[in-house]
Amino acid sequence: MDQLFDASEGERPVRSGGVAGERAPLAARLRPERLEDVVGQLHLLGEGMALRMAIERGRPHSMLLHGPPGTGKTTIARIVAASADAAFEELSAVEAGRAEVRGVLERAAHRIEARGGSTVLFLDEIHRFNKAQQDVLLPAVEEGLVVLIGATTENPYFEVNAALLSRTQVYELHELSASDLEVLLRRGVDRGAAEDHPVTDEALAFLAERSHGDARTALQALELAAATAAAGTPITLEVAEDALQRRALRYDRAGDLHYDSISAWIKSTRGSDPDASLYYLALMLEGGEDPRFIARRMVIFASEDVGNADPQALTVAIAAAHAVDHVGMPEAAWALSQAAIYLSLAPKSKEAYVALDRARRVIRERGAMPPPAHLRPGARSERADAQDYDDPHQRPGHLSPQQLMPDGLVGERFYRPDEQEAELVARLERIRAARGQD
Repeated sequence: MDQLFDASEGERPVRSGGVAGERAPLAARLRPERLEDVVGQLHLLGEGMALRMAIERGRPHSMLLHGPPGTGKTTIARIVAASADAAFEELSAVEAGRAEVRGVLERAAHRIEARGGSTVLFLDEIHRFNKAQQDVLLPAVEEGLVVLIGATTENPYFEVNAALLSRTQVYELHELSASDLEVLLRRGVDRGAAEDHPVTDEALAFLAERSHGDARTALQALELAAATAAAGTPITLEVAEDALQRRALRYDRAGDLHYDSISAWIKSTRGSDPDASLYYLALMLEGGEDPRFIARRMVIFASEDVGNADPQALTVAIAAAHAVDHVGMPEAAWALSQAAIYLSLAPKSKEAYVALDRARRVIRERGAMPPPAHLRPGARSERADAQDYDDPHQRPGHLSPQQLMPDGLVGERFYRPDEQEAELVARLERIRAARGQD
């Protein structure tokens, strides 16, 4: 849809066509106009889902669509408007201000007064509106003057006013899979996007895999490949590489290279080589690895390989994982890079991992031993010399000499801090001396 409104009425959506439609970018020409043509987002648009049912019944509601670029936010907004036979007004928060919003609201009020017509206002990049600009929308949304559909690549819970959030439903769109993108690319080929250029399966698979879930990027690359290939020549992997400006990687997220790469990253980071760590991180990201998988490995590494030699490492790794969830790719890559460098240069200790392993091994070999009676709530020992629980907070230095290990494990040492945990070594020695232990 290139023209949104008929020139005579100024409000009725029309389909693209003619010369303008033919010259529109491939992504615009292939934009689905029917719900059944949308690829991906089954968690929102699958049978029985609330959003799908609202669309099918022609009963739109105000919503915020949150997700990476090229995942279908604009497409869904247009389909919502079409299903309700509503006028579709589109603004970009990057360019529009309060005056433009008021203009939309005035036209919406006129439609209601003239013939009871409804209006869907699609506001792209809604997070770019400041508080005052967002506040202008509140009465219109609350009173039903417009159905607001805001789109954002940022987390709306951080970027959108709480008052506006409370009046909208938030839907999170997921990055499209490579198989989703390949469906769209083949659809483009079938509709003549490559003209007289046969497209190899290898080229299509490459564009689908390396476009990082962005349908617009994939379709633009296909269109550029067709425009730059010599007349009558096929679009091969090499042509697709040139169009996307990325080299093909032999990377399979479910194959050997997936495990080889993460293993190499772990060992390079453990070996305190930030350059090697960054290389394998880049290899995984360029290969389309799930950034959440990388972030999980960083959190594990922070405890398993750094541990209490630098407790801050776990905080950094968890923050990187949160960035992946809340910011998304590609921007979250910088947080992963920061964490990889920090983890590489952090002092290393495996003692947190090994200490727990020692304790678990004893339990497996000897079984579970009951704690002393004074540690069990409500337990009373039949022994005459039974002790009551000695609260350390009532003692100088908050330390009690009372036995805490089961009787059969007194004197057992699971935690054995190494030289990278020198501060903890000294503290542990002071504690054991104060408690009357060796």
